Amino acid sequence: MADGTERTIVETKGLPTPLGAYNHVLTARPGKLVFVAGQVAVDENSQVVGEGDLAAQTRQTYHNLEQALTSAGAGFSDVLKFNTYIKKGEALQNYMDARREVFSRIYPDGDYPAHTLLVIEGLVREELLIEVEAVAALP
Repeated sequence: MADGTERTIVETKGLPTPLGAYNHVLTARPGKLVFVAGQVAVDENSQVVGEGDLAAQTRQTYHNLEQALTSAGAGFSDVLKFNTYIKKGEALQNYMDARREVFSRIYPDGDYPAHTLLVIEGLVREELLIEVEAVAALP
């Protein structure tokens, strides 16, 4: 980058090949920030997990986020911010319950990162109900 910040594309394991022009994970120095592209409920073979089930898709999406963060040498404890996008018309309580289940495991002390939740018209594939992106900082 022009300001001297070093950008590195991180090779990810356990995630599908990105559809389109983006990478799953980038890091930047100084400060070693990790930017994780929006993850959705697809397995490493690009098959949708939990079609029609927001709770199942939420769990798979956070699994994919964990894979992406691990690929960059980070973990959920390094996440500063999540942005979540949920398809309009879905029962938000199903998402909240699944998120609470996942977060009780990854943030047992309740030390949650910042979070933004948006309800949107749709995602890149009709059967997808949720997408979550993250920004983390490594020590």
